[in-house]
Amino acid sequence: MSDGRRLYLKRHTERLIKDVGYAAACDLTGRSKATLGRYFSEATEHSERFMPVDAVAALEEAADYPHVTAALAELNGGMLSYGSDRRNAERGAGVNSDVIVLSQRFAMLMTEYHQSIEDGVISINEARRLLAEVLELQKVLVEMKLKLESESRT
Repeated sequence: MSDGRRLYLKRHTERLIKDVGYAAACDLTGRSKATLGRYFSEATEHSERFMPVDAVAALEEAADYPHVTAALAELNGGMLSYGSDRRNAERGAGVNSDVIVLSQRFAMLMTEYHQSIEDGVISINEARRLLAEVLELQKVLVEMKLKLESESRT
């Protein structure tokens, strides 16, 4: 595996752990904070160490986004379709919950954007990730619009 691919997976592993939170990640995986840190460490001695699939699955079930799975799909030329229609996802009933979701999606877009422009060039995969985030924002906005239109008629 190339260094770029390795680094990419490690960064997404770190995002996954931080998305869930260290304490919850330790509980869900049965691994220590130090062990979790080694999975995304860029140090030479940990370059070949990656999180086991069962741990990734446990964390992604609890996370807001399947960071590692999406990274693997992108590295292999695929694209993960993941959004508000996620099975078993809990959605709030009102506009307030949509505003929260909107702010979270926007934060994810900004995170992707800042990571994409770090080297001054937005790659094809980075552009795809940005587009995916924009589409998710659009879905939330359409849902909000429909709810507001419905509420304004009553």
